[in-house]
Amino acid sequence: MTMRLADIAAHAGVSEATVSRVLNNKPGVAPATRQAVLTALDVLGYERPDRLRQQRTGLIGLILPELNNPVFPAFAQVIESALVLSGYTAVLCTQSPGGIAEDDYTELLLERGVSGIIFVSGLHADSQSDRSRYARLIELGLPMVLVNGFRADIEAHYISNDDDAALDMAVRHLASLGHRRIGLAIGQQRFVPTIRKTNGFRRAMAECGDGSDPAELVVNTLYTLEGGQSAAQQLLDRGCTAICCGSDIMAIGAIRGARQRGLRVPEDVSVVGFDDSPMTAYLDPPLTTIRQPVREMGLAAVASLLDEISGIPAPRTELLYRPELVVRRSTAPAPTRLPTTA
Repeated sequence: MTMRLADIAAHAGVSEATVSRVLNNKPGVAPATRQAVLTALDVLGYERPDRLRQQRTGLIGLILPELNNPVFPAFAQVIESALVLSGYTAVLCTQSPGGIAEDDYTELLLERGVSGIIFVSGLHADSQSDRSRYARLIELGLPMVLVNGFRADIEAHYISNDDDAALDMAVRHLASLGHRRIGLAIGQQRFVPTIRKTNGFRRAMAECGDGSDPAELVVNTLYTLEGGQSAAQQLLDRGCTAICCGSDIMAIGAIRGARQRGLRVPEDVSVVGFDDSPMTAYLDPPLTTIRQPVREMGLAAVASLLDEISGIPAPRTELLYRPELVVRRSTAPAPTRLPTTA
């Protein structure tokens, strides 16, 4: 029996082009529309192509960096739970050094016929990365949402933490405690969150600092415990009495770096983290940090993606979510004299 696209299109109430996309298992078709085409095939007595017989519907790709940083499992939990409640299943793709790359995961997800993809702190957050990988997905009509890492050259819907405001909060909190020489331990310069955090830090220091060039008080390193430890030691050498960190993991490293020099936190050096990871309240001392609104951002990412899948275009712009300063015991009034190493 010869399959007629026109008959299938008429029965499903869609265009022949849409029928063709479904039959070839291409992305960019809403789940309800895809199901209408498959139903038309069955009703009209056509045999489904082999590639559609085992197809699993309702899949959403979720691509995250490595899971060593607790903020990424937190995002995964919120997003996965929200998708399940909406009848979708998350296909979790996590990266690790030397492992499967983001582009490979994307191809794998396209082959599985996912309905959309959520990227959390992906290559879009690297200001030097090639935009063409995302332009291709846009051309395919695949719904996607990018979390943390706005790029003006990629026309997509973004959900972001206000990193600029976050560091402004951290610096002003430390300044209120009498600190004037405050350092920033942050990741590589090419990442959008790094750029924004650094901008917020420099602006606040221009108003609240000791008059030094804020650029002298920024150390770019890795977003790791070891990176935070190394950066802290460099900032202590520059006379800092307080250190803002780009992540809670870096803050733990900064505390270790200070203690290696015989300094006490917070009596000699105050430390502020970033993310409010689940373990921060149980550290010694409990960590003052900037709480990234993970739950609100994750739910917004899911809602925006499901709107796209349903045919309601999300605005090609960025939704900025305001963070919150969580004060614990790793920050205290500035010491009356500069700390000296043991």
